[in-house]
Amino acid sequence: MSVLVIAEHDNAQLKGATLNVIAAATKIDADVHVLVAGQGAQAAADEAAKAVGVTKVLLADGDSLGNALAENVAEQVLAVADGYSHILFPATVSGKNVAPRVAAKLDVAQVSEITAVVSPDTFERPIYAGNAIATVQSQDAKKVLTVRTTAFDAVAAQGGSAAVETLTVVGDSGKSSFVGRELAKSDRPELAGANVVVSGGRGIGSAENFKILEPLADKLGAALGASRAAVDAGFAPNDWQVGQTGKIVAPQLYVAVGISGAIQHLAGMKDSKVIVAINKDEEAPIFGVSDYGLVADLFEAVPELQKSL
Repeated sequence: MSVLVIAEHDNAQLKGATLNVIAAATKIDADVHVLVAGQGAQAAADEAAKAVGVTKVLLADGDSLGNALAENVAEQVLAVADGYSHILFPATVSGKNVAPRVAAKLDVAQVSEITAVVSPDTFERPIYAGNAIATVQSQDAKKVLTVRTTAFDAVAAQGGSAAVETLTVVGDSGKSSFVGRELAKSDRPELAGANVVVSGGRGIGSAENFKILEPLADKLGAALGASRAAVDAGFAPNDWQVGQTGKIVAPQLYVAVGISGAIQHLAGMKDSKVIVAINKDEEAPIFGVSDYGLVADLFEAVPELQKSL
């Protein structure tokens, strides 16, 4: 049977996470279908059809799916679930909202945040904040998986030529209603998909001091992040949080400034390709995972680094 990937998109275009999930799906089976559920989402479906590895795109386009309410999207997934052995979601806020509903309705055990495919029924996933990797074998006939997108290299966005098939759209479940949406706008890259991330921790001292990172981030074309301690202290907004209870990132370059390296934070960034740490405490745990470490006062080191770039 085929594998179904649930696309993440904003109706106008695919989110990068979808390409990572497609990469995971191709390791399970060569016949990969992508479901695009939304309203006015033809452009996103056409984009999915061009992704390498996709053999068919299913487009469910209707009013009930316009705001991606989890109850309605789950019903749309269930409407086509019979034809698939595996259903894959990105392990994002959206994916984590819909996947458990689908698994519960199918009466199967969800396998969460897989980081590797061993075989079609066996997967690896992190446990204990990433300090151990569990190998999980699912005996369910139909497998519902969420994929840690940082663990799989995205497939090429261009090169495929899949057909787009239009589906009958499910009606509104009536279980929830869309009230409003507040979107944070920034000229910087989105944190979860950025190639470079500059993060600050409690060592920065205040929200005002956090601005010291902005010139460095601008020079590097980086997204800004923060440790949970910095977020809890009010130095940075919640959507900047990197860590086990925040966003999982794996950029090409991660710069940790004033971050001690608590296990919760390391779980969210230790898969970064190159890690640079700046901290005045030479015993800070962050130096244990960093490729380059600078023991220095961040208020002197960061401006000097920015000037030298």
